[in-house]
Amino acid sequence: MEYVARAPAPSLASIVDDLYYLAGTPPYPRLTIPPMPSALVIINLAAPFRVTHPGGSDDFADGCVWGTPTCRTTFEYPPNTRSVGVHLKPWGLAPLTGVPAAMLGLPVPVEAVWGAVVEELADRLDSAASPAAMLDILEAALLARLRPVAGLGLVHDTSTRISRSAGSLSIASLTEAAGVSSTHLAARFKHLVGITPKRLARTYRFAEVVTSIDPACDVDWAEVAHRAGYHDQSHFNHEMRHFTGLTPTGYLDLRRRFTAEHPGSALDVGPLPAV
Repeated sequence: MEYVARAPAPSLASIVDDLYYLAGTPPYPRLTIPPMPSALVIINLAAPFRVTHPGGSDDFADGCVWGTPTCRTTFEYPPNTRSVGVHLKPWGLAPLTGVPAAMLGLPVPVEAVWGAVVEELADRLDSAASPAAMLDILEAALLARLRPVAGLGLVHDTSTRISRSAGSLSIASLTEAAGVSSTHLAARFKHLVGITPKRLARTYRFAEVVTSIDPACDVDWAEVAHRAGYHDQSHFNHEMRHFTGLTPTGYLDLRRRFTAEHPGSALDVGPLPAV
C-alpha cells in the first residue's frame, strides 16, 4: 500500500495537520478507527468505501467530511482503494466549509458540504501525474475555500493549550486563560469543533496514550495511566473501553498483531484490525 503525506503550506498550517495520498490494498479489509483529535476530508477516487458508526453504516462514493469524532468507527475499504485527504486540526473544518461543526459529528458526503465542485476536483486529482501533483491540486483547492471565521482564535488558542497539556488542564484553568465563561467557551467549541473542551481534552489524553505505547515492548499500564493523568487504573480502563471497545491488554494484542502481520505499515498509528 502506498501512503504519501506532507505538511501543509504555511497559510494552512494553523488548521491542517497534513495532506495525504493513499492507494493500494489495505492491510485489512476492515479497520477500526478510535476517536482522535482530528477532523478529516477524504476525496475518493476508487470504488465506494463504507463507514460503520453507532448510528449505522454509510457508503461513500465521492468521499466524506467528518468533524472531530467522539466514537470509534469501522472503515471498510475496496480491494484497491485510492484517495487523497486532509487531516485537520479539530477546529480546521470551520474555515473550509462554513458548516456548523455539530452537523459533521458523523461523516457526511463531501459533495453535501462542497457541492458540485467536488466532481471537477476529483477529475483533476484522478488525472494528475503523481501523488505530489495530486496534493498540490488538493492544497490549492483548500486555499481557495479558506475563509475567516468569527471566534476561531479563541477556539484555536484554547485547543492548543489542551493539546500541549495532552488534555490534562482543567476547564477552570482553560476558561481563566481564555477570559470567558465556561458556558461561552463550550458554545464556541460546539459550533466550531462540534464537541466541548472537556470532550476534546479526553480525546487528546487518549491520543497521548496511543502514541506513547510501543507494541514491541512490555507495557506497564499503571505507569501509562499515571503518566497520562488518569485518576486511577479503573478510570483508565473505562476510557480504553470507551475509545476502543477493548481492555488495555486486548488493545495491545491487536496493535502487536498489526505490527507483526504488516511491519512498517504507514497505517500502524492507531487504526486496528476490526474484530
